[in-house]
Amino acid sequence: MTKEEAKQKINELVERFGEQIDSYKKSDYNETLTRRDFIDPFFKALGWDIDNEQGYAEAYREVIHEDRVKVGSATKAPDYSFRLVGGKRLFFVEAKKPSVAVKDDILPAYQIRRYGWSAKLPISLITDFEELAVYDCTKKPNPADKASVARIKYLTFKDYIKEFEFLWDTFSKERVLKGSFDKFVQGNASKKGTATVDKEFLQSLDSWRTYLATSISWNNKNLDEDEINFAVQQTIDRIIFLRIAEDRAVEPYGNLKTTLKGDYYENLFKLFKEADEKYNSGLFDFKKDKISQGLKVDNKVIKNIVNELYYPESPYEFSVLSVEILGSAYEQFLGKVIRLTPSHQAKIEEKPEVRKAGGVYYTPEYVVEYIVANTVGKLVEGKTPKEITKIKIVDPACGSGSFLIGAYQYLLDYHKNYYSENGKPSKGKKDNPLTPEGNLTTSEKKKILLNNIFGVDLDFNAVEVTKLSLLLKCMEGETQASIANQIRLFNERVLPTLDSNIKSGNSLVDVDFYAGQIDFGFEKKIKPFTWEKAFVDIFKNGGFDAVIGNPPYVRSQHLDQAIKEYLVSKYASASYQPDLFAFFIDKGIQLLNSEGILGYIIPNGILTNTYYAKSRHNILKQTRVDIIVDLKDNVFEGASVDTSIFILSKEKEESKRKKHEVHIGEYPSKLTRDVQTPTSIVLQDEFLKSPDFVFNTSSNKTDINLINKIKKNTKPLGEYCVIKNGMKVRKDFVSTKKEDKRYKPFLLGASVKPYSIDYKNKWVCYDKKLEQDFTNQAFREEEIFTANPKILVRQVMGKNRVFATLDRKAFYVDQSVYILLPKGENVDLTFILGLLNSKLMYYYFSKTLSDRKETFPKIKGVQLNEFPIKTGKQKTEVQNLVEQLLEINNEIG
Repeated sequence: MTKEEAKQKINELVERFGEQIDSYKKSDYNETLTRRDFIDPFFKALGWDIDNEQGYAEAYREVIHEDRVKVGSATKAPDYSFRLVGGKRLFFVEAKKPSVAVKDDILPAYQIRRYGWSAKLPISLITDFEELAVYDCTKKPNPADKASVARIKYLTFKDYIKEFEFLWDTFSKERVLKGSFDKFVQGNASKKGTATVDKEFLQSLDSWRTYLATSISWNNKNLDEDEINFAVQQTIDRIIFLRIAEDRAVEPYGNLKTTLKGDYYENLFKLFKEADEKYNSGLFDFKKDKISQGLKVDNKVIKNIVNELYYPESPYEFSVLSVEILGSAYEQFLGKVIRLTPSHQAKIEEKPEVRKAGGVYYTPEYVVEYIVANTVGKLVEGKTPKEITKIKIVDPACGSGSFLIGAYQYLLDYHKNYYSENGKPSKGKKDNPLTPEGNLTTSEKKKILLNNIFGVDLDFNAVEVTKLSLLLKCMEGETQASIANQIRLFNERVLPTLDSNIKSGNSLVDVDFYAGQIDFGFEKKIKPFTWEKAFVDIFKNGGFDAVIGNPPYVRSQHLDQAIKEYLVSKYASASYQPDLFAFFIDKGIQLLNSEGILGYIIPNGILTNTYYAKSRHNILKQTRVDIIVDLKDNVFEGASVDTSIFILSKEKEESKRKKHEVHIGEYPSKLTRDVQTPTSIVLQDEFLKSPDFVFNTSSNKTDINLINKIKKNTKPLGEYCVIKNGMKVRKDFVSTKKEDKRYKPFLLGASVKPYSIDYKNKWVCYDKKLEQDFTNQAFREEEIFTANPKILVRQVMGKNRVFATLDRKAFYVDQSVYILLPKGENVDLTFILGLLNSKLMYYYFSKTLSDRKETFPKIKGVQLNEFPIKTGKQKTEVQNLVEQLLEINNEIG
């Protein structure tokens, strides 16, 4: 249907409704009739396949008509879920009959906001056709909110034609696919003061942990710190699992509430035991868990937690709360731990490693999807399900499991597409592992999970959360009936045990280190982990096919010295104070088989930072670098770290590595949040030729050719000049006047301008006898300051240029200024100064050495040392021009 045809159709609906409005507003004209007569045709006119005329299986429909299950006064599913190809939800629509006052009725508004907020959708709609309301679902819903709260658009049926451009541009399928819906959301959904569902769920998790930790530590004095952490985590995980199962209609709704009589925890534990009979997930394995059964927990604590999981106290609708959203909250939750005071009272503290890393940051779903598509996606492309059973995927620092969930979802979708011919039900195929709705059978989902998905993490609780997340993903689409049927027909419990797939251990440290209990610098006992023994069959076949993840970002100076020395001796990336992520790159490459692929998101210091030269060289010598994406926007909320995505393929043959085409680029992801593969291509050999093997993502073939031309027949600046740092002194050693003969004229970096010095009348007390009050050599050698002349280079770059000048007045400078002293009498500093201040030299720096930080970009001394210097016919002309500039600026100053 064209836009004009759509407008005509909606106009007909409006006229018909207006002509018979009185009959439609009678109480016997119900919601079902409203949907059939008006709401369905309305969205059909906007291009949506409401009736699934394309014949897709239920799981592939672009509009899902949810079953309405009444529990008390609450409706358990939104009426419509509008989705993109692949099942990604866009918005919900809640339908009402015309006798309902959409504009003023509180309950429908709360209902749709609760669904949209729980699913982390930006907006959703309510309509009875007579009225249509659009709600901002980023705001936490409250049962007492007026219907007008968070409403960002309200129309009556009389407005539909004059507002048709808005309706078409925002909600028509044609425009949604072209991004207009996203633009509407960006421009209209208010983000100020919002409480997203994952943040709110984190607060709930934290409060439940506090309730349980306080009660368990007080009532179970025999338990130590580790046992209390285990008991609290397991109890929370089991309750959440069962509550989600209720809203998904797998368990009877309200089942947890039946425990609130007598001894609440004892009743709760009985539910856990019953769950073990159904699910066999390891989550309810009481052969291993000897702690939970004997716990004493106050009734009040259990009551508070259970009540906070149900309407009206709970804002969460668990039927639409995705595993990915749960993982986001859990990732933060795992950053804290329960400590016991000497009096055995529980105290919740941030883990030391989290404190040192500046927090815990959950990888956004769009980044996970991109990495999974370029690793797992490449591996399974064109393969049959039987061939895919051999593919092994691992995250060596799995955390709460976001990457493994992403990989598992990709495999589930691939198998569904394969068996259903991309969503169309297959006819005549025997042994087709699909349900009538087009979903994979439980048996098939279990098989994929056990065959393909593996993970390791140092934190035992993180491992348990990863298992929980994967099991919830495995259980999606199940019902009470399907579970009962499976147990009855096959005598088989629903979920697999993941103990052989997801393990707790130190991915970087093998038993060759172990000697008693050694502190990892994280106040946590080290868990040496031998990969070859943990995954025997996988390493018999050469290793993993894919290594994916977001390894920890922790500088090695925060580690225990023994661990640091071990890592430095063990891994090729060892250099001055490397970050743990560099070691995880080495380990990831080691874990791959000969044709394996690695996909990580890591700090973009790896791209150009001198400290990671060894790591870059190791990457270039062992892999084909397929993709490097520099994520220019900060993808981690609340973190200041800039990141990049690396996709690497194992490659032994040097000739293939050198000739390999690398896709590189910078990606500003703020608007679309849909990372694209860069189109710029550079041969891998160019990185091997570059200084310190830098990965400059802003370069292209033209840049490479020009850089090579610039470098031709040059010598590094370090061969012409000695490069020194200025002094590091306290503020109280700096004055605005010359106090005595020890005080010398002093410059900060801001005083260094191109070809000039902006002296601010500062004086520094230079007295070597005072150096003991500082770090070693704080004052530096005096002759580097008294040298005349000398070049001064500001450490912080100016806008698109280097700031350098000549000093002939023997200024003393602070550590934000580099001092260049000539090596020999034949070195002409004026010529070098001209080159340093030139656009050519800035271009070279930006394309080869720069970390490209937009805020306070800096030159490192080792980078300055690499600037290419070439003398030629124009030397005298450059010298003359530089002298003129120096003289003019001196006269102006």
